[in-house]
Amino acid sequence: MAHVLAVANQKGGVAKTTSVASLGAALTELGRRVLLVDLDPQACLTFSLGLDPDTLELSVHDVLLGRLSAGIVVSTTADGTDLLPATIELAGSEAVLLSRTGREHALRLALADVLDAYDVVLIDCPPSLGVLTINGLTAADEVIVPLQCETLSHRGVGQLLDTVHDVRRLTNPELRVRGVLPTMFDGRTAHSRAVIADVAARYHVEVLTPPIARSVRFAEAPGTGRSILATAGRSKGADAYRRHARVIAGLAVGDEIPARRTPRGHATALPSSASRPGPDGSGSGGEPDPEGDLLVIAPQGRA
Repeated sequence: MAHVLAVANQKGGVAKTTSVASLGAALTELGRRVLLVDLDPQACLTFSLGLDPDTLELSVHDVLLGRLSAGIVVSTTADGTDLLPATIELAGSEAVLLSRTGREHALRLALADVLDAYDVVLIDCPPSLGVLTINGLTAADEVIVPLQCETLSHRGVGQLLDTVHDVRRLTNPELRVRGVLPTMFDGRTAHSRAVIADVAARYHVEVLTPPIARSVRFAEAPGTGRSILATAGRSKGADAYRRHARVIAGLAVGDEIPARRTPRGHATALPSSASRPGPDGSGSGGEPDPEGDLLVIAPQGRA
């Protein structure tokens, strides 16, 4: 049975989609069978992984409304992850679901048929606290909250945690908050560190380390239809997501990594970090990235 994680924050532009794509690619490198779910009508995850939302005939919209099973709609991306894609039609799903009994459980019920085929399911929730996000939280075992390291960005964390509390009480009592994932982190500034410390103290949630350093490589990757692990595999951002993926996969430092499953189903040996090519095919992937070297936050306890 797959472990289901929702990536949610009602504030836009905090790297939810980037985190889902990058964690999915990193978990696939570790040999895990991964399904990504694009639950955002903007379909940024779908576009970022090489599919054109404007030309797709089938999407998660059809799955949520019970027209098709999830397995029929799933596509395989160039990164080797499976994707339940989105289109703009998903915006209409919200209105339809609002009139249905048990609307909060639509995604959980839709995913039930495919959970045994995967080890990890990652849900990219929309930047809102509407019925689609509630569906993502109801279907999940855990929620990760990406947080841009700026003062204004953490104002909505409390609202999201209130929503998580309501979901636990009404639709998913087993939901856990895995923690806040700092994104767009600039280790050269005291401000970034102060924001993270304030969130940990104010909301008593665990801050997941290492933080994700600010880098132009994240902005470049969607144009290739791949994650940063493919376009700048040795950058600090890619390395940080690999470290988070190992924790999610339950691997300790030094644990052997199984062969990677490719989209065609063949197993290939995972290259070491020393030999993993960069975007230009050389052994150097990405810029030196001076940001985000070290951040140590004592866990404040899980919500």
